[in-house]
Amino acid sequence: MPDCYGANPAAAVALEYFSFEAAEVPEVPPMQGLSTSLVLIALLAIAAPLAARFLDRVVKVPIVVFEIVLGIMLGPSLLGWIQPTEFIDTLAQFGLAMLFFVAGNEIDFAVIRGRPVNRAAAGWVISLAAGIGAGFVLGPSPAAAVIIGVALCSTALGALLPILRDAGELRSPMGIAVTALGAAGEFGPLVAISLFFSGRELGPATAVLLGFVLLTGLAIFLASRARHTLLHSQVTRTLHTSGQFAVRSIMFILTVLVVLSMVVGLDMLLGAFAAGVLWKVAIARAPEQDRHVIETKIDAVAFGFLVPIFFIDTGIDFDLRALTDSPAALALVPLFLLLLLVVRGLPSLLAAPPKSTPADKRAIVLFGATGLPIIVAVTAIGREEGLISSGIASALVGAGMLSVLLFPLLALRQQHRKPPARLRGPKNSRRKVPRVDAPGEAPQ
Repeated sequence: MPDCYGANPAAAVALEYFSFEAAEVPEVPPMQGLSTSLVLIALLAIAAPLAARFLDRVVKVPIVVFEIVLGIMLGPSLLGWIQPTEFIDTLAQFGLAMLFFVAGNEIDFAVIRGRPVNRAAAGWVISLAAGIGAGFVLGPSPAAAVIIGVALCSTALGALLPILRDAGELRSPMGIAVTALGAAGEFGPLVAISLFFSGRELGPATAVLLGFVLLTGLAIFLASRARHTLLHSQVTRTLHTSGQFAVRSIMFILTVLVVLSMVVGLDMLLGAFAAGVLWKVAIARAPEQDRHVIETKIDAVAFGFLVPIFFIDTGIDFDLRALTDSPAALALVPLFLLLLLVVRGLPSLLAAPPKSTPADKRAIVLFGATGLPIIVAVTAIGREEGLISSGIASALVGAGMLSVLLFPLLALRQQHRKPPARLRGPKNSRRKVPRVDAPGEAPQ
């Protein structure tokens, strides 16, 4: 047999490939493992909305919760059917970037400007200070305290927008307030991450951040002033063809700003968020019907493909053993969940709409305290830099997952408990009923 190997190397490779000896098995699993993982992830992406619909009549659970839980179940923490791979992690990063692009694209700054965004920003500053204070108590170092503080002051706007949209609350006063909270709770932590974890001193990091913001702001300003006649005509011409100029333009803008933010040492999510805002401005003057079709295509790419991979991969990468093996780390999960309510939820009351009912205020607290994507991003940085332990990181992510599971659900129940507007204030309702005038009588 050795002579055969020497005479025919291809045969030797083939025999090694199909050999069942234990020492030679590792040559096969990487591709097989990736293929199996991709198929199972695609299956989980289908199973999540089906599970949400199945339980919809009993309890309304956000789809992202099922995606995360299913990822944990089939990941290394439990069944081990899906193993983390570099390719899947890359797709998940694209999904996270797309989630922040959608968040930037969904924000209507004309609606939230003024009181909503000013109060939301003030509430976020209070949350950051309170979060870092809690981090100094719980973290082993000042850097760990900043990581914990940034995680606790975040709001998952990208996860909340689909929930608000499905509930029909996106354009309501409550939805506007939550959008302002989410804008502050995502943009603020991104700025903090870029300042404190860029690897530079605070002064140079601030200069780079300001340069990026000014450059992006200039691009947005120029985009808002231009008519984009050529862009809009090309978008309309290829809207229903294989050209798909709108989708390709979105991917180009997203890629350029993400790569630019990474090149200058900022967090990529800052570029993704800015790309969403830039695209919204660039396409604002397009025909309304075309904009509606483009929004549908964005949702299809984001929530039909990339974003589910991110949430499923979050469950796959979740280190459940770091929690179960450490009672102290496990005890941090409910503590961090409570801190999300106190540190982020209570200051969110500053953004509550005028004349909000107690149910509205409870919903604001719960929506504001919902956080996950920023928590995942900042804890990943902390683990990579060795600033926080795996137990603290898993506890923070676990609290974030529970917040996405519980808080929007409880907030929507607060909204559903409120009596309809036409049943509140019966005196005002009666005054709004038009009076039917008798024939020949002057209208009043």
